[in-house]
Amino acid sequence: MQEDQTTPDNLADMQAQATSEQAPNLEEKIAELEKALEEAKAQVLYVKAEGENIRRRAGDDIDKVRKFALEKFSSELLAVKDSLDAALSIDSTDVASYKNGVDLTAKQLLSVFEKFNIAEINPANEKFDPNKHQAISAIDSDLEPNTVVSVLQKGYTLNERVLRPALVMVAKAK
Repeated sequence: MQEDQTTPDNLADMQAQATSEQAPNLEEKIAELEKALEEAKAQVLYVKAEGENIRRRAGDDIDKVRKFALEKFSSELLAVKDSLDAALSIDSTDVASYKNGVDLTAKQLLSVFEKFNIAEINPANEKFDPNKHQAISAIDSDLEPNTVVSVLQKGYTLNERVLRPALVMVAKAK
């Protein structure tokens, strides 16, 4: 009876046999992994392209918003312009008629301002606020120092952000 003995020759044969049995499995596994790698690469390219498309579309949308942001406001102002044009086209010497037309146009303009959250800054007799007011000069007054004595030009805010500060004269310290 012959016992299984491991000799260097037998060992080489056994390794060759084991390798030849595993080779198809390893080749299949390598092929699967290569296929999975190619699919992953394709997916990465797709996601990258999709990201670029989203970024481009967002940029286009931002450009459109910038371009047409004033469209509604502008169309509302056209009605005010039409009223002014109508007033100027009338051949009348009746000052009361003109004053009435100007009053109506001013109300129309204020309505547009309200619609778009534009508010007046008219700080007469208020404490001077450098965030909303621009002092042109300081004058002697019976009012408390740094109080707005006179408004030379009204200021305006848009959504509570100053568009133009009010030009004012303030009371001097005594």
